[in-house]
Amino acid sequence: MLPTIQYRKLSFEEIHLSLFQYFNRRQDVTKCWRKEHSRWVVRDAPFVDDWGEAEYQTLTDCLRNTVSTGGFVYGAFCDGSLKGFVSVEAELFGKEQYYLDLTSIHVSKELRGQGIGKVLFARAGEWAKQHGAKKLYISAHSAVETQAFYRSLGCVEAQVYHPAHVAAEPFDCQLECVL
Repeated sequence: MLPTIQYRKLSFEEIHLSLFQYFNRRQDVTKCWRKEHSRWVVRDAPFVDDWGEAEYQTLTDCLRNTVSTGGFVYGAFCDGSLKGFVSVEAELFGKEQYYLDLTSIHVSKELRGQGIGKVLFARAGEWAKQHGAKKLYISAHSAVETQAFYRSLGCVEAQVYHPAHVAAEPFDCQLECVL
């Protein structure tokens, strides 16, 4: 039986380090997508992506900033504990000002594959569309399974890359999703 998940918008006041005490970010990566000579290929790139207290503190600061600047932070809770979240920044960008930036979407390891990420992504898209976006922009982890998730939701390679995202995470795949 699938657990009961409650979804809701998060307030500035509730976003603090302890919110993530039962959240497991760990991802065991074996293969990643890489762009080589204008072609996408899968390469062996084994590593463990896991967060410690410093990463959760940075995340907390970022999510609080998102809320305080008018953006969207939405959570998925199981038995009162945060098990998934998504964030979208409020500022439109792109040549024609049609993108809103989906800056994070994560589901705790033990609940992945149960549709929580799809619900979070849909809610982010609804919010972005209501706030003037034509597309979501995603600088996404290049792990094969992460890219499969985004592709299943209709994401494709971004027509225009956001230079700051590329500089910050050069191995990320720059994606967009029409709303």
